[in-house]
Amino acid sequence: MKIEKLKEEIKNINDPRRTEYGNIRHKLEDIIIIGLCTIICGGEDYADMEEFGIEREEFLRNFLELPNGIPDSDTFRRLFEKLVPSELSRCLANWIEIERQKRCVIGLDGKTICGSGNKEHKAYHVISAFVAENQITLGELAVEEKTNEITAVPELLNLIDVEGAIITADAMSCQKKIVKKIIDGKADYTIGLKSNQPILYKDVDNYFLEFKKELPCIKTYDKGHGRIEKREYRLLRDISWLEQKKDWKGLQSIGAVKSTIYEDDKKSEYTRYFITSLTDINEFAYSARKHWSIENQLHWCLDVIFLEDSSRVRKDNSPLNMNVLRKTALSLVTQAQYGRISKKMMFKAALNPEVLLSILFGAKK
Repeated sequence: MKIEKLKEEIKNINDPRRTEYGNIRHKLEDIIIIGLCTIICGGEDYADMEEFGIEREEFLRNFLELPNGIPDSDTFRRLFEKLVPSELSRCLANWIEIERQKRCVIGLDGKTICGSGNKEHKAYHVISAFVAENQITLGELAVEEKTNEITAVPELLNLIDVEGAIITADAMSCQKKIVKKIIDGKADYTIGLKSNQPILYKDVDNYFLEFKKELPCIKTYDKGHGRIEKREYRLLRDISWLEQKKDWKGLQSIGAVKSTIYEDDKKSEYTRYFITSLTDINEFAYSARKHWSIENQLHWCLDVIFLEDSSRVRKDNSPLNMNVLRKTALSLVTQAQYGRISKKMMFKAALNPEVLLSILFGAKK
């Protein structure tokens, strides 16, 4: 990745400032790049962006023009309030250019930015498409609340290339229109099944209660933090008996995952069901397991590493643009760390400009 490529991509963003009046003191590319650098180094808000710029001005002048010095915090705030989040997201995603595997798992899930609500709007709920293997966000879409995910997921699928991938989602996305959109996009799916599809769920539950022991089983074990979890994956490929099969495009199998957890001398069990277009039990087990990466490697990191839910950036598009910057920073640091997010590396980047350069321009493609 090169700084010239990033500057070229930023030119595709519509500058929301009144550029026709000719009184723009700071270049759009300078503001966005300083903002991204600040987030990579652990900064949280617009005041941090100004402070970072002042402290690192000499370093930044190696690749930014800064015709009128460092923008102040109000300049950062005004820009990110008005910038279109989808344009910023597309720009940064095109610049990173991390090539995903053809047969990867793309998890779809939503997260509410808890501190983003104000008198004018509720807290934003952002649906993301997250590649488990690369830990990159392919795209995101904001909705007013969690219940709007059903209509927003097809729109998000329109924005990204899913061909050859396995799409995973929770039971809220267990909708006929969504599975049709996935199959039409030449992808496969593994989607949670719960009682929001009551007839289908009841038929599947009754079948597995009666016949699950007759099906092949893959077992996995996880141990850590004083608990042991055993998972049993089963895949039913003969679903000719299922009356609703014809209503769900691409439906080939029904999957079940039984989890048994041993913790503090207590044992608990629960079973989750899935509809899937897959017929290989190993692929099913892999995709069901990988779906949780969007929670563990994206949403958890946004909250714990980048403190997103504690942010008080609320006005207009600010929360959504900051969300895009955090996801981009997360992807860059993860790639620089060979697949792991490291808060220590972010701290080093704040202390040492050479480390920041290696994160910005030295991530693996």
